[in-house]
Amino acid sequence: MQITQCLHAAILVSDLERAENFYGKIMGLSKVERDLKFPGAWYQIGDFQIHLIVADSVPSDQVNTEKLGRNRHIAFWVTNLDEAKEQLLSNGCEVQMSASGRSALFIQDPDGNIIELSSV
Repeated sequence: MQITQCLHAAILVSDLERAENFYGKIMGLSKVERDLKFPGAWYQIGDFQIHLIVADSVPSDQVNTEKLGRNRHIAFWVTNLDEAKEQLLSNGCEVQMSASGRSALFIQDPDGNIIELSSV
């Protein structure tokens, strides 16, 4: 087997409108218009997609509440981490800088899903 590309990640959310506000407006991701047969939304990032899927409950499986990066998370590359951080803070998001000292930060979406943003 030779895996050549990651296509998408499915993220469970409890409130689609709230999740779409976070991923579409705050994170600035481009929505892919799809005729879904279930509640959800797709967002495009280069050749990769985020699939938001509404679930009755979203389990929290954080094992380390002090260092978000030591939990299950998805990571994105941003062109300017300082600008991203300011945008997140101005929208009321709590930001945790990487404990390693590298140029990265961690946030949580409204359902507690952890996202890492990194840059040079």
